[in-house]
Amino acid sequence: MDIILHLGAHRCASTSFQQYMRGQGEVLREQGLGFWGPYRTRGGLFAGLLPSPQPARGRNVLARAHGRVRMHLELARQKGLRQLVISDENMIGSIHESIWCATPYPAIGEQMARYAEAFGTAPRRAVFSIRSQDLWWASAIALTITRGYPVPTAALLEEISQGMRGWRDVITDLACALPETEIIVTPFEQFAARPEAVLNVVSGTKGVREKNPLWRGRSPDRRTLRQTLAEAGIDASPIPEGEGRWQPFDAVQTARLRELYADDMHWLTAGAEGLATLAHDPTRIQTGSSLRAGVMTEGSGTYDSGQKRMA
Repeated sequence: MDIILHLGAHRCASTSFQQYMRGQGEVLREQGLGFWGPYRTRGGLFAGLLPSPQPARGRNVLARAHGRVRMHLELARQKGLRQLVISDENMIGSIHESIWCATPYPAIGEQMARYAEAFGTAPRRAVFSIRSQDLWWASAIALTITRGYPVPTAALLEEISQGMRGWRDVITDLACALPETEIIVTPFEQFAARPEAVLNVVSGTKGVREKNPLWRGRSPDRRTLRQTLAEAGIDASPIPEGEGRWQPFDAVQTARLRELYADDMHWLTAGAEGLATLAHDPTRIQTGSSLRAGVMTEGSGTYDSGQKRMA
Protein backbone atom coordinates (compact mmCIF):
# COMPACT_ATOMS: atom_id res chain seq x y z
CA MET A 1 0.00 0.00 0.00
CA ASP A 2 1.42 3.35 -1.07
CA ILE A 3 1.28 6.15 1.49
CA ILE A 4 0.66 9.53 -0.16
CA LEU A 5 0.86 12.78 1.78
CA HIS A 6 -1.13 15.90 0.96
CA LEU A 7 0.56 18.52 3.14
CA GLY A 8 -1.22 21.76 2.36
CA ALA A 9 0.15 24.40 2.74
CA HIS A 10 -2.37 26.30 4.83
CA ARG A 11 -4.52 28.82 2.97
CA CYS A 12 -4.02 26.92 -0.30
CA ALA A 13 -7.46 25.24 -0.64
CA SER A 14 -6.47 22.21 1.45
CA THR A 15 -9.81 22.30 3.32
CA SER A 16 -11.71 22.27 0.02
CA PHE A 17 -9.70 19.24 -1.11
CA GLN A 18 -10.38 17.40 2.15
CA GLN A 19 -14.10 18.10 1.88
CA TYR A 20 -14.05 16.82 -1.70
CA MET A 21 -12.29 13.61 -0.64
CA ARG A 22 -14.85 12.96 2.11
CA GLY A 23 -17.66 13.40 -0.42
CA GLN A 24 -16.05 10.91 -2.81
CA GLY A 25 -15.26 8.34 -0.12
CA GLU A 26 -17.33 5.41 -1.40
CA VAL A 27 -16.26 5.87 -5.01
CA LEU A 28 -12.60 6.10 -4.07
CA ARG A 29 -12.70 3.04 -1.81
CA GLU A 30 -14.04 0.98 -4.71
CA GLN A 31 -10.87 1.96 -6.55
CA GLY A 32 -8.66 0.91 -3.64
CA LEU A 33 -8.00 4.46 -2.43
CA GLY A 34 -8.31 5.33 1.26
CA PHE A 35 -8.31 8.75 2.90
CA TRP A 36 -7.27 10.07 6.29
CA GLY A 37 -8.13 13.71 6.88
CA PRO A 38 -7.93 16.06 9.86
CA TYR A 39 -11.01 14.51 11.46
CA ARG A 40 -8.92 11.39 11.96
CA THR A 41 -5.34 12.63 12.24
CA ARG A 42 -6.23 15.28 14.84
CA GLY A 43 -8.45 12.92 16.80
CA GLY A 44 -5.54 11.35 18.67
CA LEU A 45 -3.96 9.26 15.91
CA PHE A 46 -0.79 11.38 15.76
CA ALA A 47 -0.72 12.27 19.46
CA GLY A 48 2.78 11.89 20.87
CA LEU A 49 4.69 12.05 17.60
CA LEU A 50 5.82 15.63 18.21
CA PRO A 51 7.35 16.95 21.45
CA SER A 52 4.88 18.54 23.84
CA PRO A 53 4.90 19.82 27.43
CA GLN A 54 2.55 17.02 28.49
CA PRO A 55 4.07 14.73 31.17
CA ALA A 56 4.91 11.18 30.04
CA ARG A 57 3.76 9.66 33.36
CA GLY A 58 6.11 6.72 33.06
CA ARG A 59 5.09 5.77 29.52
CA ASN A 60 7.14 5.89 26.34
CA VAL A 61 4.80 8.26 24.52
CA LEU A 62 6.73 8.15 21.25
CA ALA A 63 6.83 4.35 21.10
CA ARG A 64 3.10 4.16 21.79
CA ALA A 65 2.44 6.72 19.04
CA HIS A 66 4.52 4.72 16.53
CA GLY A 67 2.64 1.54 17.43
CA ARG A 68 -0.73 3.27 17.10
CA VAL A 69 0.03 4.71 13.65
CA ARG A 70 1.47 1.47 12.28
CA MET A 71 -1.47 -0.52 13.63
CA HIS A 72 -3.91 1.70 11.76
CA LEU A 73 -1.79 1.47 8.60
CA GLU A 74 -1.87 -2.32 8.85
CA LEU A 75 -5.66 -2.26 9.22
CA ALA A 76 -5.86 -0.16 6.07
CA ARG A 77 -3.69 -2.68 4.20
CA GLN A 78 -5.90 -5.54 5.35
CA LYS A 79 -8.88 -3.77 3.79
CA GLY A 80 -7.19 -4.16 0.41
CA LEU A 81 -6.32 -0.49 -0.13
CA ARG A 82 -3.69 0.16 -2.78
CA GLN A 83 -3.17 3.79 -1.84
CA LEU A 84 -3.76 5.76 1.34
CA VAL A 85 -3.95 9.56 1.09
CA ILE A 86 -3.14 11.38 4.35
CA SER A 87 -4.12 15.04 4.18
CA ASP A 88 -3.39 17.38 7.09
CA GLU A 89 -1.66 20.73 6.66
CA ASN A 90 -0.80 20.87 10.37
CA MET A 91 1.77 18.12 9.81
CA ILE A 92 4.20 20.74 8.48
CA GLY A 93 3.59 23.28 11.26
CA SER A 94 1.09 25.91 12.27
CA ILE A 95 0.22 29.28 10.77
CA HIS A 96 0.77 31.05 14.06
CA GLU A 97 4.26 29.55 14.33
CA SER A 98 5.12 30.95 10.91
CA ILE A 99 3.82 34.42 11.80
CA TRP A 100 5.52 34.40 15.20
CA CYS A 101 8.86 33.47 13.58
CA ALA A 102 8.25 35.76 10.56
CA THR A 103 9.20 32.89 8.26
CA PRO A 104 7.16 30.08 6.64
CA TYR A 105 7.24 26.68 8.35
CA PRO A 106 10.60 26.90 10.14
CA ALA A 107 10.33 23.34 11.57
CA ILE A 108 8.91 21.48 8.56
CA GLY A 109 12.03 19.32 8.18
CA GLU A 110 12.13 18.07 11.75
CA GLN A 111 8.39 17.47 11.94
CA MET A 112 8.13 15.57 8.67
CA ALA A 113 11.12 13.39 9.63
CA ARG A 114 9.22 12.39 12.78
CA TYR A 115 6.11 11.49 10.79
CA ALA A 116 8.14 9.47 8.27
CA GLU A 117 9.68 7.50 11.14
CA ALA A 118 6.22 6.78 12.53
CA PHE A 119 4.99 5.37 9.22
CA GLY A 120 7.81 2.83 9.21
CA THR A 121 8.20 3.21 5.45
CA ALA A 122 8.93 6.10 3.12
CA PRO A 123 5.78 7.73 1.69
CA ARG A 124 5.44 7.17 -2.03
CA ARG A 125 4.58 10.79 -2.80
CA ALA A 126 4.13 14.13 -1.05
CA VAL A 127 2.05 16.91 -2.61
CA PHE A 128 2.69 20.46 -1.46
CA SER A 129 0.75 23.57 -2.54
CA ILE A 130 2.24 27.05 -2.76
CA ARG A 131 0.81 30.51 -3.26
CA SER A 132 2.13 34.00 -3.93
CA GLN A 133 3.61 35.11 -0.61
CA ASP A 134 1.84 38.48 -0.46
CA LEU A 135 -1.55 36.78 -0.59
CA TRP A 136 -0.50 33.77 1.50
CA TRP A 137 0.73 35.90 4.38
CA ALA A 138 -2.33 38.20 4.16
CA SER A 139 -4.69 35.23 4.30
CA ALA A 140 -2.77 33.59 7.15
CA ILE A 141 -2.70 36.77 9.23
CA ALA A 142 -6.42 37.42 8.68
CA LEU A 143 -7.27 33.90 9.84
CA THR A 144 -5.23 34.14 13.03
CA ILE A 145 -6.93 37.42 13.95
CA THR A 146 -10.32 35.69 13.90
CA ARG A 147 -8.86 33.07 16.25
CA GLY A 148 -7.88 35.61 18.87
CA TYR A 149 -4.30 36.40 17.92
CA PRO A 150 -3.22 40.07 17.85
CA VAL A 151 -2.90 42.19 14.73
CA PRO A 152 0.77 42.09 13.64
CA THR A 153 2.77 45.21 14.31
CA ALA A 154 4.33 47.29 11.56
CA ALA A 155 7.75 45.99 12.63
CA LEU A 156 6.64 42.37 12.25
CA LEU A 157 5.15 43.01 8.82
CA GLU A 158 8.40 44.63 7.71
CA GLU A 159 10.38 41.67 9.05
CA ILE A 160 8.16 39.23 7.15
CA SER A 161 8.53 41.16 3.90
CA GLN A 162 12.32 41.33 4.34
CA GLY A 163 12.60 37.59 4.95
CA MET A 164 14.63 35.59 2.45
CA ARG A 165 13.09 32.17 3.20
CA GLY A 166 10.73 31.32 0.37
CA TRP A 167 8.95 28.21 -0.84
CA ARG A 168 12.24 27.02 -2.33
CA ASP A 169 13.73 26.73 1.16
CA VAL A 170 10.59 25.08 2.57
CA ILE A 171 10.56 22.48 -0.22
CA THR A 172 14.29 21.85 0.23
CA ASP A 173 13.75 21.14 3.94
CA LEU A 174 10.88 18.81 3.02
CA ALA A 175 13.05 16.95 0.51
CA CYS A 176 15.79 16.50 3.12
CA ALA A 177 13.27 15.03 5.58
CA LEU A 178 11.76 12.71 2.92
CA PRO A 179 14.71 11.77 0.69
CA GLU A 180 13.01 8.72 -0.83
CA THR A 181 9.67 10.44 -1.47
CA GLU A 182 8.54 12.00 -4.74
CA ILE A 183 7.59 15.63 -4.10
CA ILE A 184 5.08 17.36 -6.37
CA VAL A 185 4.24 21.06 -6.05
CA THR A 186 0.81 22.39 -7.08
CA PRO A 187 0.44 26.18 -7.55
CA PHE A 188 -2.62 27.60 -5.81
CA GLU A 189 -3.37 29.78 -8.82
CA GLN A 190 -4.01 26.71 -11.00
CA PHE A 191 -5.44 24.15 -8.58
CA ALA A 192 -7.42 26.08 -5.94
CA ALA A 193 -10.80 25.53 -7.59
CA ARG A 194 -9.99 22.08 -8.97
CA PRO A 195 -9.92 19.47 -6.16
CA GLU A 196 -10.42 16.72 -8.74
CA ALA A 197 -7.25 17.91 -10.49
CA VAL A 198 -5.41 17.77 -7.16
CA LEU A 199 -6.66 14.19 -6.71
CA ASN A 200 -5.25 13.33 -10.12
CA VAL A 201 -1.86 14.71 -9.07
CA VAL A 202 -2.02 13.02 -5.67
CA SER A 203 -2.95 9.51 -6.73
CA GLY A 204 -3.32 9.37 -10.51
CA THR A 205 -7.05 8.82 -10.00
CA LYS A 206 -9.39 10.72 -12.30
CA GLY A 207 -11.83 12.44 -9.99
CA VAL A 208 -15.33 13.64 -10.75
CA ARG A 209 -15.70 17.40 -11.04
CA GLU A 210 -18.37 18.85 -8.79
CA LYS A 211 -21.10 20.89 -10.46
CA ASN A 212 -21.14 23.53 -7.72
CA PRO A 213 -17.87 23.22 -5.78
CA LEU A 214 -17.75 25.05 -2.46
CA TRP A 215 -14.82 27.22 -1.47
CA ARG A 216 -14.03 26.17 2.08
CA GLY A 217 -12.03 28.21 4.54
CA ARG A 218 -12.09 31.50 2.67
CA SER A 219 -10.19 34.39 4.18
CA PRO A 220 -12.27 36.77 6.33
CA ASP A 221 -12.79 40.12 4.66
CA ARG A 222 -12.18 43.55 6.17
CA ARG A 223 -15.68 43.91 7.54
CA THR A 224 -15.46 40.56 9.31
CA LEU A 225 -12.07 41.39 10.77
CA ARG A 226 -13.24 44.78 12.08
CA GLN A 227 -16.30 43.17 13.63
CA THR A 228 -14.17 40.46 15.27
CA LEU A 229 -11.83 43.03 16.82
CA ALA A 230 -14.70 45.25 17.95
CA GLU A 231 -16.44 42.36 19.69
CA ALA A 232 -13.22 41.57 21.51
CA GLY A 233 -12.82 45.19 22.62
CA ILE A 234 -9.70 45.68 20.50
CA ASP A 235 -8.93 48.73 18.39
CA ALA A 236 -9.97 47.92 14.81
CA SER A 237 -8.30 50.96 13.21
CA PRO A 238 -5.46 48.89 11.64
CA ILE A 239 -8.12 47.29 9.41
CA PRO A 240 -9.43 49.73 6.76
CA GLU A 241 -13.18 50.15 6.52
CA GLY A 242 -15.11 48.73 3.61
CA GLU A 243 -15.39 45.35 1.98
CA GLY A 244 -12.94 43.08 0.22
CA ARG A 245 -9.63 41.47 1.08
CA TRP A 246 -7.36 43.03 3.69
CA GLN A 247 -3.78 43.50 2.54
CA PRO A 248 -1.64 44.33 5.59
CA PHE A 249 1.50 45.00 3.53
CA ASP A 250 2.22 48.29 1.78
CA ALA A 251 3.17 48.53 -1.90
CA VAL A 252 6.92 48.13 -1.34
CA GLN A 253 6.49 45.13 0.97
CA THR A 254 4.04 43.52 -1.45
CA ALA A 255 6.52 43.92 -4.29
CA ARG A 256 9.24 42.19 -2.26
CA LEU A 257 7.00 39.22 -1.52
CA ARG A 258 5.87 38.92 -5.13
CA GLU A 259 9.48 38.96 -6.30
CA LEU A 260 10.28 36.16 -3.86
CA TYR A 261 7.43 34.09 -5.32
CA ALA A 262 8.67 34.76 -8.85
CA ASP A 263 12.09 33.43 -7.80
CA ASP A 264 10.46 30.34 -6.30
CA MET A 265 8.48 29.65 -9.48
CA HIS A 266 11.57 30.16 -11.64
CA TRP A 267 13.43 27.62 -9.51
CA LEU A 268 10.60 25.10 -9.77
CA THR A 269 10.17 25.61 -13.51
CA ALA A 270 13.90 25.04 -14.00
CA GLY A 271 13.68 21.65 -12.30
CA ALA A 272 14.07 22.49 -8.59
CA GLU A 273 17.52 20.86 -8.62
CA GLY A 274 15.80 17.49 -8.90
CA LEU A 275 14.14 17.85 -5.48
CA ALA A 276 10.56 18.42 -6.65
CA THR A 277 8.32 18.50 -9.71
CA LEU A 278 6.02 21.39 -10.60
CA ALA A 279 2.55 20.11 -11.50
CA HIS A 280 0.40 21.61 -14.25
CA ASP A 281 -3.36 21.46 -14.60
CA PRO A 282 -3.95 19.23 -17.66
CA THR A 283 -7.14 21.10 -18.53
CA ARG A 284 -5.29 24.36 -19.18
CA ILE A 285 -4.44 25.07 -22.81
CA GLN A 286 -0.72 25.04 -23.46
CA THR A 287 0.99 27.34 -25.94
CA GLY A 288 2.06 25.93 -29.27
CA SER A 289 5.45 25.91 -30.93
CA SER A 290 6.98 29.13 -32.20
CA LEU A 291 6.92 29.92 -35.93
CA ARG A 292 9.98 29.28 -38.06
CA ALA A 293 12.50 32.08 -38.16
CA GLY A 294 11.77 32.73 -41.84
CA VAL A 295 8.08 33.48 -41.30
CA MET A 296 8.42 35.83 -38.36
CA THR A 297 8.32 38.93 -40.59
CA GLU A 298 5.51 40.69 -42.42
CA GLY A 299 4.86 39.98 -46.09
CA SER A 300 3.64 37.19 -48.31
CA GLY A 301 5.43 34.61 -46.19
CA THR A 302 3.11 35.25 -43.25
CA TYR A 303 -0.20 34.91 -45.05
CA ASP A 304 -1.67 31.79 -46.66
CA SER A 305 -4.30 32.93 -49.14
CA GLY A 306 -5.41 29.35 -49.76
CA GLN A 307 -6.37 28.63 -46.18
CA LYS A 308 -7.54 32.18 -45.39
CA ARG A 309 -5.71 32.44 -42.12
CA MET A 310 -2.71 34.17 -40.63
CA ALA A 311 0.35 31.94 -40.41
